[in-house]
Amino acid sequence: MSVAKTCVHRGRRNGMLVALGASIIVLLQAFVAILLARYIFSHPIVRNTLLRTGIVIFGILAVYFFIAAKKNKVKEVEIPKHSGRKSFAKGMLVALINVLPIPYFCALSAAFNVSGSNTNGWVEVSLFILAAASGTFTALYIYVVGFDRIQNEPRNFAKYSNYFMAALMVVLVAITLIRMLYGKT
Repeated sequence: MSVAKTCVHRGRRNGMLVALGASIIVLLQAFVAILLARYIFSHPIVRNTLLRTGIVIFGILAVYFFIAAKKNKVKEVEIPKHSGRKSFAKGMLVALINVLPIPYFCALSAAFNVSGSNTNGWVEVSLFILAAASGTFTALYIYVVGFDRIQNEPRNFAKYSNYFMAALMVVLVAITLIRMLYGKT
């Protein structure tokens, strides 16, 4: 969402720099996630505690995004000229603060490890983190390309993106509950 907001407030070029900065941080997050997955999935108590914590966090986020969508106040802004260095740093900072990809990449890492041996070589780890970063950049690039539609209707974008995030959090709560109730413990 920060990429789209940056495009609206600072232009396309700065939106691309936010996307690039965020993708660089995703490289590090994916690597950390692989290391965490090895530990988490070999300790059932840790896994169950994280699932319970996730339900609470996703529930709080769902309520927050729903309330934010209801308030929805958008001001008219003019796009000023800015240097790209600030946007690049913003992308890195926002991605660094956003730790939600780490559990996601942990789950992906565990899903790809079919044998259960938790022995991933450097080639597999490198390919995984490069795929995560390039996938992130591609998704954010699509936001930048779709910037024109967003710019014409910023109120609808803010409203519906918050509703989308609220719905996503509800889905994550449901999936986590199902995993806890019917999964292996």
